[in-house]
Amino acid sequence: MGYQGSERRVHRIFVTRNTEYHLRQDCCVAVRDRTTGQWLRAHMALRQRIAGGIRFQASGGIVPTPGLPQIGDSLLFEASGRDLITSTVLEIGRPPVEALSFYQQAS
Repeated sequence: MGYQGSERRVHRIFVTRNTEYHLRQDCCVAVRDRTTGQWLRAHMALRQRIAGGIRFQASGGIVPTPGLPQIGDSLLFEASGRDLITSTVLEIGRPPVEALSFYQQAS
């Protein structure tokens, strides 16, 4: 029988078509290009809080989604007066242990 308490892990990865967004709780601590595997040190999402998600409708409309975004949503970061909306989230996962050491360097 697995752990039945509240979720204690604070790190997660939101994977979009081209990019991985690494979050600690609701703050972006690292961004990695999926094609090259390179960590991006000057990305607009870095050190920004995720404001929520947006789902694009077939009719062209957009609908905000409550809570953390889910697969099929786009991430919404409110970045100092300039909002960033990502492409659609394809996967949500946990970072490999090696990535955690990069978070310390990037902060």
